[in-house]
Amino acid sequence: MSTRWLDSYARQHDYLRISITDRCDLRCVYCMAEDMTFVPRAQILSFEEIERIARIFVSNGVRKIRLTGGEPLIRPDIISLCKKLKAIAGLEELVITTNGTHLAKLAAPLYAAGVQRINISLDTLKPERFAQITRVGKLEKTLEGIEAARHVGFSRLKLNTVVMRGYNHDEVLEITQFALARGLDISFIEEMPLGDVGRDRGLGFFSSDEIQALLANNYTLIQSTASTGGPSRYLQTAEFPNSRIGFISPHSHNFCSTCNRLRLTAEGRLLLCLGNEHSLDLRALVRSTLDDQAISQHIARALINKPQQHQFTTDGEVQVVRFMNATGG
Repeated sequence: MSTRWLDSYARQHDYLRISITDRCDLRCVYCMAEDMTFVPRAQILSFEEIERIARIFVSNGVRKIRLTGGEPLIRPDIISLCKKLKAIAGLEELVITTNGTHLAKLAAPLYAAGVQRINISLDTLKPERFAQITRVGKLEKTLEGIEAARHVGFSRLKLNTVVMRGYNHDEVLEITQFALARGLDISFIEEMPLGDVGRDRGLGFFSSDEIQALLANNYTLIQSTASTGGPSRYLQTAEFPNSRIGFISPHSHNFCSTCNRLRLTAEGRLLLCLGNEHSLDLRALVRSTLDDQAISQHIARALINKPQQHQFTTDGEVQVVRFMNATGG
């Protein structure tokens, strides 16, 4: 019989994001520094450890697991991990966030393994700008991945776009039209102040309200009650009613009061909040002699320390030292 984990603000946690690697084949300017130091491979959780942790979480009320990175699809044998996680009794939804560069070959195997939804990062439709934002990437590989995923059968596909003034804010309408014309959902994300990426993030801040105003001039926007269990607030358009437009707004529309998420980093730190350093060393616990019940008790006690909300600002200050690739998206 499962229990339910609550924090001291009575928030129920039914969503776990698991980073299976901090490595990535891209170097996006909002996610990493140009020169990165990655976690030694011996410190990364094994698939067996990830599966055990997932079972513990599901037995305590988690119903949705998202695999993230870095880039999760570069870790060898990810298909076998997906099959094992999907087989956990009580897990209702297994989803993935990816940059799409490996989807051309992995979309069909992921679907066959039980992955239900995929979020794909796409910040520009201009090849030269894609190379600038990702530092090393080629746009055509991500576009090929999107097309492959569209034809497999996932319940929904969503694009994630981090909007930055001076980088890609002038493409909001173009990317929106790209998504809507293909029956995709899209979420626009305000950049988060994680890690020193070598530039002033404050100068690049572009709010969700500014994006919505642009969209309102071009589409008939309709409030939506849709929810994917995450932080997105959704609108729909009268012109493309089958797609949803989401806004993830850690600065302008704080979503902490309804937070249902916990994050497991690739080296096994359970992050209680995206914008704080409170964490629990789950790797040490699963590599000890403790049984699952004892580990569950440690997690329940740690949740008491989950803060009420993050304190992100838009002044460009680095507020959390760890980079986004180490956070798990």
